[in-house]
Amino acid sequence: MPAFEAAPDSDPLHVLRHVFGYEAFRGHQKEIVEHVAAGGDALVLMPTGGGKSLCYQVPALVRPGTAIVVSPLIALMHDQVQALRQLGVKAAMLNSSLAPGEARQVERALAMGDLDLLYVAPERLLTDSFLTLLDGARIALFAIDEAHCVSQWGHDFRPEYRQLTILHERFPGVPRLALTATADGPTRREIMERLALDEGRVFLSSFDRPNIRYRIEPKANPRAQLRAFLDAHADEAGIVYCMSRAKVEATAEILSTEGRTALPYHAGLDADTRARHQDRFLKEEGVVMVATVAFGMGIDKPDVRFVVHLDLPKSIEAYYQETGRAGRDGLPSEALLLYGVEDVAKLIQFVESSDSPEARKRVERGKLDALLGLCETASCRRQVLLKYFEEDLPEPCGNCDTCLSPPRTFDGTEAAQKLLSCVYRTGERFGAGHVIDVLKGEANEKVLKFGHEKLSTFGIGKDFSRDEWRAIVRQLVAMGHLWVDVEGHGSLGLTEKCRAVLRGAEKVELKAEARPRPARVTGSSRGAGPVLSDPADEALFRKLKALRLEIARAQGVPPYVIFHDTTLMALAELKPDSMKALGMISGIGEAKLTRYGSQFLAVIAEG
Repeated sequence: MPAFEAAPDSDPLHVLRHVFGYEAFRGHQKEIVEHVAAGGDALVLMPTGGGKSLCYQVPALVRPGTAIVVSPLIALMHDQVQALRQLGVKAAMLNSSLAPGEARQVERALAMGDLDLLYVAPERLLTDSFLTLLDGARIALFAIDEAHCVSQWGHDFRPEYRQLTILHERFPGVPRLALTATADGPTRREIMERLALDEGRVFLSSFDRPNIRYRIEPKANPRAQLRAFLDAHADEAGIVYCMSRAKVEATAEILSTEGRTALPYHAGLDADTRARHQDRFLKEEGVVMVATVAFGMGIDKPDVRFVVHLDLPKSIEAYYQETGRAGRDGLPSEALLLYGVEDVAKLIQFVESSDSPEARKRVERGKLDALLGLCETASCRRQVLLKYFEEDLPEPCGNCDTCLSPPRTFDGTEAAQKLLSCVYRTGERFGAGHVIDVLKGEANEKVLKFGHEKLSTFGIGKDFSRDEWRAIVRQLVAMGHLWVDVEGHGSLGLTEKCRAVLRGAEKVELKAEARPRPARVTGSSRGAGPVLSDPADEALFRKLKALRLEIARAQGVPPYVIFHDTTLMALAELKPDSMKALGMISGIGEAKLTRYGSQFLAVIAEG
């Protein structure tokens, strides 16, 4: 594969077109690329599949020197390096998977200026020997991927990330770019502070993944619910998440006995088995990976068509990141979450039994309440999900279960007024448990200590159970009438939005107790695979996929490294008949056109 050589007058758009095969940038990409190429620092928040990698890969090929990409996982590095080499880009990685001789060869290439991009783990980067090596190299930029790992409150905290301020201190003239797909407001602020990016620009894209259909259901018959869901996704690749290793093993065995290609993945398996199963998931078609959350971060497979959670994830951030592994190619995909009371109890027990400081526990409780609010909302799931990341979606999405099949609700205005009034009268200083004690008329020690038995709201909520009040709290948080101080003491506070409810100027619809849904597949639970505008093109699409698989197997790489499904769909629909026409297809750059063009043109000509 010939290496790409940037022309002296090369600009970002030239690189985008000739290397990556795209005619135009998407969203904030152009602004980010130009800012970083000019030497600016930045924090980039962009959803999975939104094109974060291009935000540092294009400037890396425009600026002189080698771009150093800090990445937390070997799988992610390997995937990115494979894909870049297919494009003719001089990319390499340094991690524990390399033999000493291979590592020395990569280090020599860096010292000689023979690399465009070098991926390295934070642990390796922080060693004295590697920093000394960087001192003698010409560095184009530093890209810090998965930057949310810097947050101690995040779901994937890695202490090494906090030491990356050394890049700013030791290489002050080199631009730094921190990227993540998962960061709520507090996490974003922490990234800026911990990485000393105060002078950098923040590029905040929408967190919305409109191609993903969200479904959240109470557990009725989980095995039947999963079976019905997978029947609607036959022969498609997907991930099924379980809370425990034992459940992973049992679920994978059940799916295998039902004739599905299902593989287990968890930290208890030996490294060779995990590597073999991950390799099959990446390189074969229609594999279902049943896994704990040990699997998935850094997996760049674009054609994952579904993600199922058989148990509650730990937070909305974790849910968003894990469901975001579906549909990276932008094609229709689906996320199903099944939850039950036992899940809630386990997560509460996990939080309360940990030896974490009380401040950490308060944060975790707040995150759990927000997640349960998402599960229990009667309004659009996507609106609630995006609200958590401080983003407003003006209209219901029309592509989640509550939009497609609205749940049973009741007029909860009076209940909401009672709760909001109690929060106000207790001074917006207490968590849900204490406020509910006051509403229920519980004259316990804490209530008596603060004199709250004398409040007008004391005992006015006896018509609802404690669990029902907790559900109402979570729904009002989800609706934006209440907020939880997750950075403080977990106290409930009133928002400006609640004023209309308290005045009686706005009604509040609350979701009634959920009724178990039947396990059967409804019309809204269709398979999510690629859909061509003309069914007559399906046969050609299958032939193109077969050729892609043959080429990929010969090289030992995943099929999507050759071409994405979206590119094959365009080939099947447009049927280019020359190399020039083929080169106009999105996703086909010069290197791939030279290497694979004649083979794909031959299949298209055969029809």
